[in-house]
Amino acid sequence: MTARIALTYRDYAALPDTGRRYEIHDGELSVTPAPSLDHQIVLARLFNVLYRHVEAHDLGLLLFAPVDVILADTTILQPDLVFLAHDRHAAASRRGIEGAPTLAVEALSPSTAVTDRGVKRQLYARYGVPYVWLVDIESRVVEAYGLRGGEYVEAGRGAGTDPVDLPPFTGLDLVPDALWPPRSP
Repeated sequence: MTARIALTYRDYAALPDTGRRYEIHDGELSVTPAPSLDHQIVLARLFNVLYRHVEAHDLGLLLFAPVDVILADTTILQPDLVFLAHDRHAAASRRGIEGAPTLAVEALSPSTAVTDRGVKRQLYARYGVPYVWLVDIESRVVEAYGLRGGEYVEAGRGAGTDPVDLPPFTGLDLVPDALWPPRSP
C-alpha cells in the first residue's frame, strides 16, 4: 500500500507556471485547463456589475482569478471571483487571501462543474466561507448559497431578465441574462 503524501502551500508555490490553474484540495493537486472564452466573458460581465456595486457602496474588496484563497496549509483554492467585506480585510496578504473570504464565485465549466459543486463547495463550507455563488453558464442561472449549520443552503437564484439581489449584496439588481454571451447557432 502506498502512503499518501499531502501537498502543502510550499509545494503549491513551487509548481511551474504553465498557464494551467493549480489548486490543492485537502493535500491533493488539482489541475484544470485555462477557461473557455464564454467562461471569461461571463466572469468579466459579472465582475463589472459587482465591482460597480461594491465600489459605489464601499463594501470591501472584489478580486478576480487567479488569486489564491489559502484556507489551510493543505487547501488552496482559486475561485473565479472573490469578495472580502471590510470585516474580513485582515485575510488579505501578499500570498493571497489567508482564510475565508465573504464570497467565492465559481463559474461552472464542463471540466470543473463536478468539482465546483462537490469538493470545492464542501471545502468552502468546512472553512467557513459564508457565501458561494455557482454560475451555471450552460443553464444560464446564478445560484447563491449561504452557510447554515456548516452546510450550504440555497439563498437565492437568478435567471432571465428579472433583476435579483443575491446575498451578501442588497440593492444589486443583477440581471442574469446580461451576463451570457449569445448562443452559438
